[in-house]
Amino acid sequence: MSISIEGKVALVTGANRGIGKAIVESFLTNGAKKVYLAVRTPETTSELVNKYGDQVVTLKLDVTKTESVEAAAEAIQDLDILVNNAGILVPADPLSDHVETSLQQELEVNTFGLIRVAKAFAPQLEKNKGALVQMNSVVSLRTFPHVSTYSASKAASYAITQALRETFLERGVQVLSVHPGPIKTDMAKQAGLEDGESPSAVAQGIIDALANGDFHLFPDAMAQTFEAAYQSFSDSVITADFSE
Repeated sequence: MSISIEGKVALVTGANRGIGKAIVESFLTNGAKKVYLAVRTPETTSELVNKYGDQVVTLKLDVTKTESVEAAAEAIQDLDILVNNAGILVPADPLSDHVETSLQQELEVNTFGLIRVAKAFAPQLEKNKGALVQMNSVVSLRTFPHVSTYSASKAASYAITQALRETFLERGVQVLSVHPGPIKTDMAKQAGLEDGESPSAVAQGIIDALANGDFHLFPDAMAQTFEAAYQSFSDSVITADFSE
C-alpha cells in the first residue's frame, strides 16, 4: 500500500513551525493540491498563507479537545493525508517534583491527541483510501531520563500507531510511524539539543516513505542507527502477521 503526495489534499496538525511547517512546504513543493494548516492559534500561519495563498487553508484545531477535533473533521470533506504532528515536550526526569504533571500534559497531547484525530478523520481516510502519518520519536523506543515523560507519551502513541496500522490495513488506509532523532526545532532546544538535522529531512522522508508504502520512517542519521538495530525485531514482531 502506497500513496503519492501529488494532487492530494493534506492536513497537518501543528503546521505553524518546525517539522510541521517543513511538511507543509515539502508537500506543496512536491505537488500537493492543498494543505490544511491545523493549529490552535490561526494567526500563527500568516507566513505560510502569505507565501502559498489559496493552496493552504488555516483551520483552528486543538487536539486536546474532542469537540475541536470533531468540528474540524466536519468542516472539511476532501482529506487524503492526515499528518498528526502536534506535540509537546515538558522535560522531566522520573524523580522530578513535576513528573506527574508533565506526563499528564504530554499524554493529553501526544497520545490522546492521536486517538482523537484518528477517530474523527477515519471516515474520510477510509473513503479516499488515504494515509495517516503519526509523528513519534526515537524516544518511543529508548527512554532518556531528562525526557522520561515525553518518552513514555511517545511510547504510548507508538503503541496506538501500531494498532491503527492493523485496524486501517483492511480498510485501505496507509499508516506511517515517523521516528526522528534530534531535529533543529524549538522543541529540541527545550530538551537541551542544540544540534540536529533540518526539519526538511523529516518532511522529505515522509513523502518518500508514503510512496514506498513503509510503516516506519527513521529520517535522520541518529534515527537510522536505531533503525539498524531495530529492523530485525520490527520485521519479526511489529509488522509480522500474527493473525493465524
